[in-house]
Amino acid sequence: MTSIWSKILVAGVVVVAAGAATAWALANPDPYPDSHWADLGAPDLAKGEQLFWAGGCASCHAATGATGDALKVLSGGRALPSPFGTFHIPNISPDPNAGIGNWTLAEFGNATTRGVGPNGEHLFPSFPYGSYARLSTRDVNDLFGYLKTLPPSPNVAPPHQLPFPYNIRLAVGGWKFLYFSDQPRVQLASADDKVKRGQFLVEGPGHCGECHTPRDATGGFLPDRWLAGGPNPEGKGTIPNITPGSKDIGSWSESDIAGYLETGFTPDFDTAGGSMVEVQQNLAHLPKSDLEAIAAYLKAVPAR
Repeated sequence: MTSIWSKILVAGVVVVAAGAATAWALANPDPYPDSHWADLGAPDLAKGEQLFWAGGCASCHAATGATGDALKVLSGGRALPSPFGTFHIPNISPDPNAGIGNWTLAEFGNATTRGVGPNGEHLFPSFPYGSYARLSTRDVNDLFGYLKTLPPSPNVAPPHQLPFPYNIRLAVGGWKFLYFSDQPRVQLASADDKVKRGQFLVEGPGHCGECHTPRDATGGFLPDRWLAGGPNPEGKGTIPNITPGSKDIGSWSESDIAGYLETGFTPDFDTAGGSMVEVQQNLAHLPKSDLEAIAAYLKAVPAR
């Protein structure tokens, strides 16, 4: 009898150990090796600036109310409220102490596309690496190169204010296992190059889905509601549906959408409002062909 119970105990220990090992493997950060970021050559700073504006870097990382050249001082510090607590946006200026001035390309690339910090820690998905994962290594090299040309700032952002269990970084590994992917958000049949470019901009650097797609209780996108609008993830009001089924922009033509992104004026001569003001001002820096590509993609996604 003792032998039987010993075997049961050993089997139980093995099962628990195997489960713990599996959980650790799933939860452990998974950065790309340094070789992934090697031999990329000199960055294309013009393309890096386009990615800067497409990615809305200034909207989060510049000081509240910044305009003009101050938009390029990425001092961080803004508070980002959410159902999981308050995140404080970090300094990503070239300052070597407060910012990312001492980061390598690999560290920046893994933060941006893998959600892994320079010390090997999971980054919270308030930073939209789930979207930025669609950037290529050259995109990352260009963006990093451009950021290094911007003014440094010594501002130190305060720490996040997150209650338990949302403050446990290792748990983000489980979130990544459930939701993190660099695959297309929607499959579009017979998409031409224009639509494909729009898909990259919207699903990737533009990270439009981060606000315009509703989420489940643990913060993951509802995939069958892509860009269908929902509660503001920052807690105030709602974000509109931007699919062809939208009561707001569903009747807009591609030209209407591109014109709105360029000028901020709707077809009815209303203007962008709320957080969309900063988004539109960022996107207005992109070439008109990119705005037209975004519009083409938004007309091609499934209506919700």
